[in-house]
Amino acid sequence: MSQDSNLNRLDVLLVLKLLAHPERDWTYKEIGESLGVSASQAFSSVRQAARSGLLYSPALHGTVNRANIKEFLIHGLKYAFPAHRGSMTRGMPTSHAGPPLNSVITDSSEPPPVWPMAQGSVRGLELAPLYKTAPKAAHDDPILYEYLVLVDAIREGRAREREIAVRELSTRLESA
Repeated sequence: MSQDSNLNRLDVLLVLKLLAHPERDWTYKEIGESLGVSASQAFSSVRQAARSGLLYSPALHGTVNRANIKEFLIHGLKYAFPAHRGSMTRGMPTSHAGPPLNSVITDSSEPPPVWPMAQGSVRGLELAPLYKTAPKAAHDDPILYEYLVLVDAIREGRAREREIAVRELSTRLESA
């Protein structure tokens, strides 16, 4: 892999996990397991996130560059990794249908967006997750789940939903 390879979906998921738990002293094995990937994939993602400016250093203990991740999530993510809708399925609510947005936005006129999951509790329209292992990682980590819900609202939401998600994400990034 070249030094200038592109940022990928796993890199963003990993940075969101680090944002969700800034106090945690992760090993590559631990963070990889929590995201459903190998330690070597986690290592590669940390290095790429640093090359892309989302982390200050290419180390797992490197600090997240909050200004850069905020700018990327708000202005670039929906273009780099657009949301894809599918058919009706059972899954885990996301975007405006998941926490924390579901307490602010109510829209019962159409089925909610969901990540497909066999053990999901809600029937709705499939929304492909940011990364294939994100639903399981979110199911096991409520804080990561909220970050991913906000990211999905920015990726696929209508103007009002995006605005609320951007405001909430900005608050979280600035207060942490």
